[in-house]
Amino acid sequence: MADEGLNSQRRDPIKSSGTPSSLLSLFLIIFLLATVGNVAANRRRQHAVTVGKERREALVRTKRLCRVGVSGDDIAPPDSDMMIDVEESVLEVQTSSAVEELKFAISFQGKGAMSKKVTALRQLRRLLSRSEFPPVEAALKAGAVPLLVQCLSFGSPDEQLLEAAWCLTNIAAGKPEETKALLPALPLLIAHLGEKSSMPVAEQCAWALGNVAGEGKELREVLLSQGALPPLARMMLPDKGSTVRTAAWALSNLIKPEFDIDQCLKWDCLFRAEFVLHIHAPRPTGPVLRPHKGPDPRAATELIKSAGVLDAIIRHLKKADEDLATEVAWIIVYLSALSNVAIDMLVRSDLLQLLVERLATSNSLQLLIPVLRSLGNLVADNVVVALIKCLKSEHRVLKKASAWVLSNIAAGSIELKQLIYSSEAMPLLLRLHSTAPFDIRKEVAYVLGNLCVAPSEDGGRPNLILDHLVSLVGNGCLPGFVNMVRSADVEAARLGLQFMELVLRGMPNSEGVKLVEREDGIDAMERFQFHENEDLRNMANALVDKYFGEDYGLDE
Repeated sequence: MADEGLNSQRRDPIKSSGTPSSLLSLFLIIFLLATVGNVAANRRRQHAVTVGKERREALVRTKRLCRVGVSGDDIAPPDSDMMIDVEESVLEVQTSSAVEELKFAISFQGKGAMSKKVTALRQLRRLLSRSEFPPVEAALKAGAVPLLVQCLSFGSPDEQLLEAAWCLTNIAAGKPEETKALLPALPLLIAHLGEKSSMPVAEQCAWALGNVAGEGKELREVLLSQGALPPLARMMLPDKGSTVRTAAWALSNLIKPEFDIDQCLKWDCLFRAEFVLHIHAPRPTGPVLRPHKGPDPRAATELIKSAGVLDAIIRHLKKADEDLATEVAWIIVYLSALSNVAIDMLVRSDLLQLLVERLATSNSLQLLIPVLRSLGNLVADNVVVALIKCLKSEHRVLKKASAWVLSNIAAGSIELKQLIYSSEAMPLLLRLHSTAPFDIRKEVAYVLGNLCVAPSEDGGRPNLILDHLVSLVGNGCLPGFVNMVRSADVEAARLGLQFMELVLRGMPNSEGVKLVEREDGIDAMERFQFHENEDLRNMANALVDKYFGEDYGLDE
C-alpha cells in the first residue's frame, strides 16, 4: 500500500494561452515568481541534511555563554576549558566555595573590602566561564543571585559591576529554570543600560538580558514590562561595533515571536505521499509554528518607532563589518515578520537596496540567511497584496496563475502561511474553491491544503497546523475537497483524499469522521474500491477501513 500523506507540493508552472496584452506584464511577473519558487524548492531538497546543524546554530543564537568579557578580559586558555566528568564535581565544590567567599567579602567592612569583593566576584566568574556547561546549579544552590544583585547596586565601581553582570550573564545561559532565577536581578540589569553607566558595563548587562530574553515568551514579557526595550534601542545608535552587536542581538531575542507549539498537532501520516503540496525551506530559527492568536507586534512596532533606530539599522547595514550586519539583519527579520508599521517604514527607506547589495556581495552564510529572510518578508507582503488583486480579476487565466503562485508561497515558511491566512485572500479563496471553474478550484485547493501543513523539524513526516485546519473546515471548504475526490482528474482526487485524511485524523474530538460522513465522503471514497489507479485505491480503502470499518457507529 502506498504510504502517502499531506506534505507540501510544488508543480511545474501552469500553461495558458490568450492572455490579453494589458495583463501580460503582470502574468510574466507571476511566472517569474513561480520559477524562482521552483529553484527554492530544489535548493531545499539539496540542503535538507543541514536542518539539524541549522537548528543547533539557532540555539547558539538564542543564548550565549560569555567566555571573554566585553572589556577583553581573557580567562583560562581554550584547551583547559573542557572539563571531564570526574572534574565536574570538583568544579561544583569550588563554585559553592566561591559563593561563600563572595558572601564573606560582601559582609566584610575592613580595609580592602572593595578589593576582596572584586576578587571574589572574579573567582566566581571564572568558574562560571570555565566549562562549556558551567556549574550554574551549584551557584544557585549556594545563593549566588541575591549576592550578585547586591553587587549591582548603584555607586559601585565599574570593575565590580562588570564582574557581577558577567556572572549573571552565564547563569542566564543555563537551563530554563536557572534563567528564571535571574528575575530579581532584571531591574538593576536594565537600569545599568542607561547613559550613566560605562559602555562595558552597559554592554555586559545587555548580554545578560539577551540571554534572559532568549529563554521564552514569559521572560520576554517581563523584560518588556520593565522597560528593557528603550535603553537597548538607544544602544543601537552609536558607532561602537561591539556594543551595537550585543544590543542588536539582545533586541532580536526580545522582539522575536513566541509560537505556541500546542497549536500544531504532530501526527503520524497514514500515508506518505508524493503530495508534495508546493514547498520552500523552513526558517532555521526554529520551528516557527503559527500562534493561536498571532504574534504580538507591539514590541517590534515600538522598536522601529524609537527615535533614530531605522537610521541606525541602515547605517550599520552599510558597514563592512559582517558580524554587526548579521545581528542587525536578524532584527530586520523579526521587524518585517511581525509589524505592518515596520514593513511600511522599512520599504520606504533604502533598506531593500542595501539588502540586495549584501546578498550580491557577501559570502557569509551567517549574514545571507537573515538577509534572504528579510527580503522574503518584505517582498512577500507586497506580492500577496498584488495577488489578491489578481484573484479579483475577471480573467480566468490570471485567477488560475495567481492561485498557483499563492500555493507556492503557502508552501513556504510558517510566516508565509500566516501571511496568507491572515490576509484578504482567504474569503476570496474560499469562495473560488466552491464556485470557480474546476481548474481554478484545483489550484485554490493546493493553497488551502498547504496552509494546513508544515514541514517537520527533521524533514520527515509533516506537522498539522490545527487552527488553520479547524478554521478552514469551519468555513465550509470540506465539500469542495469531497467533490474533488469524485472527479475524474487523478491529481485532484488525490488532493481531495489527502485533505479528507487531515480532517479525519486532525479535527478535535473525532469530529472529522462525522463531518466527512455528512458530506457523503464515504460514498466518494468507496468509488475507488476497484479503481484502476492502485495508489488512489489503496488510499481510499485504507481510510474507509480505518475510520468507517465494521465497528463504526456501534457506540451510537
